[in-house]
Amino acid sequence: DEQRGERGRAGPPRGGGAAPRLYPLTKQRAKPAVPIGGAYRLIDVPMSNCLNSGISKMYILTQFNSVSLNRHLARTYNFGNGIMYGGNGFVEVLAATQTPGLGGKEWFQGTADAVRQYSWLFEDIKNKDVQDIVILSGDHLYRMDYMAFVDRHREVDADITIGCLPMDDERASDFGLMKIDDTGRIIEFAEKPTGDALKAMQVDTTVLGLDAEAAAANPYIASMGIYVFKKDALVNFLNKDYPQDNDFGGEIIPKAAADGFKVQAYLFNDYWEDIGTIKSFFEANLNLAKNPPQFEFYDARAPIYTSPRFLPPAKIEKCHVKDAIISHGCSLSDCTVEDAIVGLRSQVGKGCTIKHAMIIGADYYESDEQKAKVIAEGGVPVGIGEGSVISNAIIDKNARIGKNCTITNAAGVEDLVDEENGVYIRSGIVTILRNATIPDGTTI
Repeated sequence: DEQRGERGRAGPPRGGGAAPRLYPLTKQRAKPAVPIGGAYRLIDVPMSNCLNSGISKMYILTQFNSVSLNRHLARTYNFGNGIMYGGNGFVEVLAATQTPGLGGKEWFQGTADAVRQYSWLFEDIKNKDVQDIVILSGDHLYRMDYMAFVDRHREVDADITIGCLPMDDERASDFGLMKIDDTGRIIEFAEKPTGDALKAMQVDTTVLGLDAEAAAANPYIASMGIYVFKKDALVNFLNKDYPQDNDFGGEIIPKAAADGFKVQAYLFNDYWEDIGTIKSFFEANLNLAKNPPQFEFYDARAPIYTSPRFLPPAKIEKCHVKDAIISHGCSLSDCTVEDAIVGLRSQVGKGCTIKHAMIIGADYYESDEQKAKVIAEGGVPVGIGEGSVISNAIIDKNARIGKNCTITNAAGVEDLVDEENGVYIRSGIVTILRNATIPDGTTI
């Protein structure tokens, strides 16, 4: 609405660098374009949170494999002339460009450097009223009202406010932790501390609004990797105070706190998952199909948006389905699906068993004539062939799984790279690569 538009803030979700921990899902796509939940992509989460929070000026900074990300953003968040947001809303993709740097022509060198290369935009005429910049990550799963985050930042007149999570002993050492004083101001940082160094980072989380019981169970606060900066402070940090530093979390923010700038913590006490590894990605997806799920894409007050695809409803004949999400345009017959995500346009043949698995789906349908032609030429149609058994696996887009295949990693192999044959195993989870063909009768 008009009032929110007047208050001025822009948010650049970071499009992500190369994502080795999510490989091979990121072999041909940027991490925020990785499909999740059957019909969405990771970038839909921060984009939808922005729209639902009334933030309508968004820049997306991308560097690696950004073709599918750019296509999805153009289809989904095309505001046209900005009429939806009083004429001043926009979503713009800022591609990595080579700019003259210390080492000659350089690409983005880190999160802060990516924003630095485009920091001239914050002085641009259309951003003249913007007071604060929200910086987000493209690979987290959560639902959050960013305006409450910005309001708190303004209320305490902070230079930087960091979104943070309450943490227990068990998980705390996996994160960057922070120490606060009794006003919630951050006074110390520690990156993944252990032992005594970990114990030294305990804080009283009642200061940030937890009750005594919850505070006792979660005596640490971890950074979510999302920030609000005063616009002027951000421009100064990047170009004047710390021009050599390329990372927000590891360099600029700890230095700003040490140099006396006001760095504040803002507690987010709800479901949040970092989907940065194959294991966490796989588990977060399968958890969506649980009953009740910890996170739901559907929420009438704050929906997660995605590309309108105009696909028919799923068609399911004589199947046993339990705790599963079956997406638009799927066709399943005479099969068993349990504890699984079955993505857009998936074709699952008769007699298949899919348990504890994620089928990402397909970008297109093959007609009966095309299928017959593929089979006549000794190939395999897109989808899961009859009689196949799949578990503990991720089947990437447009993969062709033959008849009577067994993809279960029964031998319990922890890691395997066989990209030539379309197979990649990581943390014991089998990934069948995008566009791969697995011949009839194969056992993996």
